[in-house]
Amino acid sequence: MRMRSLNFGCWLGCLAAVLLVANTVPAQKGALRATLIDVEGGQATLFVTPTGQSLLIDTGWPGNNMRDADRIARAASKMGVKRLDYVLITHFHADHVGGVPQLIQRIPVGTFIDHGVSHEMDTLGGRALYEDYLKAISAAHATRLIPKPGDVLPVTGVRVQVITADGAMIQTPLAGAGDPNPYCTAKLEPEDKTENSRSLGIELTFGKVKILDLGDLTRDKEQQLMCPANRLGQVDVFIVSHHGWNQSSSAVLVDAIRPRVALMDNGATKGGSIEVLDTVQKAPGLEVLWQLHFSEEGGAQHNAPAPFIANLHGTDEAHALELTVQPSGAFAVTNTRTGFTKEYGAR
Repeated sequence: MRMRSLNFGCWLGCLAAVLLVANTVPAQKGALRATLIDVEGGQATLFVTPTGQSLLIDTGWPGNNMRDADRIARAASKMGVKRLDYVLITHFHADHVGGVPQLIQRIPVGTFIDHGVSHEMDTLGGRALYEDYLKAISAAHATRLIPKPGDVLPVTGVRVQVITADGAMIQTPLAGAGDPNPYCTAKLEPEDKTENSRSLGIELTFGKVKILDLGDLTRDKEQQLMCPANRLGQVDVFIVSHHGWNQSSSAVLVDAIRPRVALMDNGATKGGSIEVLDTVQKAPGLEVLWQLHFSEEGGAQHNAPAPFIANLHGTDEAHALELTVQPSGAFAVTNTRTGFTKEYGAR
């Protein structure tokens, strides 16, 4: 297993090597494409850049007769991806990293990206997840990157900047950000000591469009990141943190970043908390919330309208949400259950 930090001296040579092994997927009119794959309340989001490089964020669950690995492989094939250039693991919980050993049996991986050593090694489950992950990297003959907040990942065709990692976060506001956050409160959120608070979160920028994915980052870290100043500014697309669970996605974050569109990778009975459904849908400037599943907890009163839900009440058909972003700043989201697409003009 080869381990590197992003601040390595052979940057140019390594980057050249990355370019040589990148997929040769034809760009869709220069667009950035993404698919939120249904892994039943875990995460697996696949991006394909205009240069044909692929970035998968998380790998879903272990077990289930290769269910999540197969769903990822089918999505990759549909997008013309034969090899995953990068797999980013936000943190070491089963619904995010558990699928790695099965994934490498279905599709080759070039580089894994993570925040470093698991902080749940004192539990049998946590240790096993981390050790299985290391074994999988070795078996795949893959490179491993461990970036720090502020680093820019070597993904071509887009800019992917690390916002949080291993409990740390960017200290300098992003370009255009840094104004006081009016949504901050005096109440201090309790400290989270799990892997969730260690999530490796990113902002992906393509042209004028900004996409934010902070993994399962918890409310205490959101408060540190966003108060007293908003270090992120506004985003266009927010991949709702923690599957819409109420341990994350507080108004301190959601209201301040003013997303135009929110995409929630919840399951029917995992994530999709009423509090978060309401917070996101009432966020300033939000046009619509899209969900992978109808939330059983949310019920008819709190879920998004049916056209914006990929898998409705009582169904398990692995429908996805697809995002296409044009260089102009216009983008569109498609519900694969119905083929319904909603377009959003450039801001």
